[in-house]
Amino acid sequence: MKALITGAGGFVAPYAAKALAARLPGVEIVASSLRGGPAPGFADTQALDASDPAALAAMLETLRPTHVLHLAGVAAPQQAGADPDAAWRINALGTLALGRAILRVSPQTILLSAGSGAAYGASANRFAALDEEAAFAPADDYGATKAAADLGLGAMAARGLRVVRLRPFNHTGPGQSEDYAAPAFAAQIAAIEAGRRAPALKVGNLDAERDFCDVRDVAGAYALAALAASEGRLAPGRAFNLCSGRALTMRALLDMLLAMSGVAVRIEQDPARLRPSDIPRLVGDPRRAEAELGWRAATPIETTLADLLEEQRARLRAS
Repeated sequence: MKALITGAGGFVAPYAAKALAARLPGVEIVASSLRGGPAPGFADTQALDASDPAALAAMLETLRPTHVLHLAGVAAPQQAGADPDAAWRINALGTLALGRAILRVSPQTILLSAGSGAAYGASANRFAALDEEAAFAPADDYGATKAAADLGLGAMAARGLRVVRLRPFNHTGPGQSEDYAAPAFAAQIAAIEAGRRAPALKVGNLDAERDFCDVRDVAGAYALAALAASEGRLAPGRAFNLCSGRALTMRALLDMLLAMSGVAVRIEQDPARLRPSDIPRLVGDPRRAEAELGWRAATPIETTLADLLEEQRARLRAS
């Protein structure tokens, strides 16, 4: 077996590579990134513009992978909002180009597509927990690009594309950018502890409720989906929410980190961290993944947050 991971320069890819190696013994992993060369967790990556149809087809022709784990994309809602043209080109059109290239060049390849629970958007206002049958109603460009790619791949499944559509909800852990709330909180707390910033913590909307998983759990779900698809246990196009099924306010997340630190801080809302399209509550239903993949979000959020905080402390000690 040979697995191609796109987006190897991103946060999730090193975790996914380890999970695939554990679940698919003997698998050869080939990683690609936009510019190629070394990336965190990889000694080397092949250069690949995942929005270039010709480049995608050429790599598939050369590698003939059994699996493609597609992680490449504009990963942060703020980035998608700042450059929506790039988000649509990469997240939507690039993903659909990959699906078409697989159908044309390597139709036996299994595509594991990393979408997002953000595609459900405003449907979250109607359901306590969103299952895979909930309608897509994205509230921003990021969610819309993910919804479009997901729907397009679903249509290709009817034409024979061996795709598994994975819809992770919020996930975090060491290595994640400070563009996201949990590592941003942890970085500020660590800097306050070290005396490198005033004891004022900048935040966005602390009342928003989200469904958080550890990145290591999400990576494990990708590997379990790869295995299930290899064994013929999944129909083409099958979709899975990857989530805990539990709501956690951003305030509760911050309070946990502060309790781990013990520092006294002043909380200041930063308008730049507020999102006009913010959904008050976004929680998923994980029962399909539990039943069909044998997967569960098993890592306590306290463990994830402790690891995030320690990572930020270690960075400051090394600087």
